[in-house]
Amino acid sequence: MKLVFASLAASLVAGSALAGGYTAPVTTPEPIVAAPIVVADPSDWTGFYAGAQYGQGSFELSGNGIDADEDMDAYGLHGGYLHDFGKFVLGGELDYNKLDIDNVDDKGDLTRLRARAGYDMGRFMPYVTLGAAHLSMDGDGYDISETDVTYGIGGDFKVTDAFTVGAEYTKQDFSDVDDIDGLDLDTDMVQLRAAYHF
Repeated sequence: MKLVFASLAASLVAGSALAGGYTAPVTTPEPIVAAPIVVADPSDWTGFYAGAQYGQGSFELSGNGIDADEDMDAYGLHGGYLHDFGKFVLGGELDYNKLDIDNVDDKGDLTRLRARAGYDMGRFMPYVTLGAAHLSMDGDGYDISETDVTYGIGGDFKVTDAFTVGAEYTKQDFSDVDDIDGLDLDTDMVQLRAAYHF
């Protein structure tokens, strides 16, 4: 009889232990971390660039009994380097322009070395320029080779990260042209520019 009670008690204990069934251990899944999305900064103007420009302007020779004012076309190439310091951009540029002056048979050559200082506004950068300009013209009865100051303002816009378009106004003042006291030559140009940034 004791054996029956012992077997009955053992089966009741075993049955109650199995009543809940098997419970698997709970594991917490690892969190999914998305890779950060890297977007190129459109406002970084640092780097080398090269391009072309075309525009129109005026060619005014005055003083010492001479008064001539002609229109001209100006076209050429430019290249330079810019460094973006955050909001301010500084750099230098060398450019060459061929001057096609109305009522003048011979074309002129204008070469300029200029500093550029701009303000970083994202894809748009307004700037000012200051530097030296060299003008050379060789024709019947004259041989002009002058170096003086150039200055101007402009703005560039990034169409893509590597391609910009812009517009620029510049002025060049040459004094005592051809070593003639009081004979001044003033040129100004409005040009459209396009450049590739490396």
